[in-house]
Amino acid sequence: MDKFIVSARKYRPQNFSTVVGQAHITTTLKNAIKNNQLAHAFLFCGPRGVGKTTCARILAKTINCQNQTPDGEACNTCNSCISFDQGTSLNIHELDAASNNSVDDIRALVEQVRFAPQAGKYKVYIIDEVHMLSSSAFNAFLKTLEEPPPYAIFILATTEKHKILPTILSRCQIFDFKRITVNDTVEHLQEICDKEEIKADKAALQVIAQKSEGCMRDALSILDKISSFTNNQITYKNTLEHLNILDADYYFQLMEAMQGERLADAMLLYDDINKKGFEGDMVLNGFSEFIRNLLVCNDEKVAHLLEAVESFKEKYIATAKKTDPSYLISALNVLNETEISYKAARNKRLHVELALIKLCYLAQAIELSGNSETSTKKKLTNTTKTVAYRIIAPMEVSRKQEANKPRETITTSKKEIDQPRLIIETAAINNKTKPEEKKSDAPPQQETKQAGKKTSLGALSKVRQEVAGKQQAVNVDSVRALTDPALDQAWGKYTEQLRSAKNPAVQSFERATRKIIGESLFEVVANNNLEQKFIEQEKRELSSFLQKIFNNKAVTFSVVIDENAVQIAPTEITLTKRDQFFKIAEQYPLVKELKERLKLELDY
Repeated sequence: MDKFIVSARKYRPQNFSTVVGQAHITTTLKNAIKNNQLAHAFLFCGPRGVGKTTCARILAKTINCQNQTPDGEACNTCNSCISFDQGTSLNIHELDAASNNSVDDIRALVEQVRFAPQAGKYKVYIIDEVHMLSSSAFNAFLKTLEEPPPYAIFILATTEKHKILPTILSRCQIFDFKRITVNDTVEHLQEICDKEEIKADKAALQVIAQKSEGCMRDALSILDKISSFTNNQITYKNTLEHLNILDADYYFQLMEAMQGERLADAMLLYDDINKKGFEGDMVLNGFSEFIRNLLVCNDEKVAHLLEAVESFKEKYIATAKKTDPSYLISALNVLNETEISYKAARNKRLHVELALIKLCYLAQAIELSGNSETSTKKKLTNTTKTVAYRIIAPMEVSRKQEANKPRETITTSKKEIDQPRLIIETAAINNKTKPEEKKSDAPPQQETKQAGKKTSLGALSKVRQEVAGKQQAVNVDSVRALTDPALDQAWGKYTEQLRSAKNPAVQSFERATRKIIGESLFEVVANNNLEQKFIEQEKRELSSFLQKIFNNKAVTFSVVIDENAVQIAPTEITLTKRDQFFKIAEQYPLVKELKERLKLELDY
């Protein structure tokens, strides 16, 4: 039994012409070989699995070929090509920078560069995943990369160009590889299926190409797995089953249920999807891609961006014509918010079902919002019309003029008159007191409303003035005058409160004097800074206390220090040990003489 070789290795391109999807790079390299304009350093960068290392090997093989074709391809028949295909060529050296990224590895490589090739023209050094080299290794490689021997060519390959030092980039010819398109991938897969005698539907190959996301190596690996799973019978159905992809038919059914606002059908359909083992985030992501494809189908200019199986393209176009783009954009917004918050949700299924409920009734929400916008526009454009009110006379006016007015004008009942209708009543008063305003150009109803507003504001202000006047009269009557006896009495009451609370500020309050300097202002004179601080600490509570007693919120005071105050010396002075000795020595001189004769040192 022959050893199985995966398709990615078995069908690796051996010439530039067999490289898939990188014609802009292969053509440049072939022309450089034909015109003998090869650079000494190349940098191949791009996504994974698009042919960077393959092109590097083909380039190394072609420049050492002994019988190159006129279009710059290797002959694959000379000794150099055969030894290269067998992996025994000494002119190619591959280094995996992911595992050999130290300075010593680069120094060993630089040591090999000194030796010329024994057979062939060039020695090619391929460094894969070069972005994994350390900064010290890059610096050790700089001089050799800038001025290598004429027979040495360096090919660097990486998937992350931004991690390479700018000094390295400036010394290389940079080739950017692009992702392989879906059509190129499908054609290459079809060729391999024909060679391997695998029966594959084109729709299945398109699904594999879309799943690989432009990586040919991934596409070939998926093809090998599905061919083993299906015994070389690759169909659209078993491809979806193997790749765990939800069929687009489910999304079409969901869209129909949502457009028809059939919530029950949508919920049952999602239950069927859930039973098949599909996670909620996968359903949300797939439905978002489905709606994106519908939006693409709406415009012929971007119709080529549709990423779907050919058998579904007509169905996409037909569904897109029936669907409003505003609905699709709003649905995308709902799905995007749901997908972002999916990980944080505890009940995943309920989270997805809530999104489906919103989508089912999204058309009604859009219609309601559209109607509200049009109604607001009409309100802005149309002329304003006031509501026609029946003019009701107030009770006082109706009683005074009841004898003069005809009985028909008083049409309201007693309950209607008793209700507080200040604006309407004042409007009626204004219309009677100012008849000349009715002669203006504005409509009579509008004038009535404007007059009513003015009179209502005047009536309110009048009521407020009356209430304020009454309160002021009450306050004026109850305010006590700020006199010295009343102030001393209030000060004594507050001092008693401080004494009962054992507050240390009592002595400061007892020693302080007071001086009235205005109707509501007096001055507290303290003897020193300490007393001033004690009094100021109680200023807030003392002010509120005095304002309550005098019933005057304007009562306030300030604390000052009496500069001419006599500082009372303390009656008892505590002497230090030194002072005590000198006092004793002054009173008894023999003690001092004894100290001097004995030469004693006292510990003060």
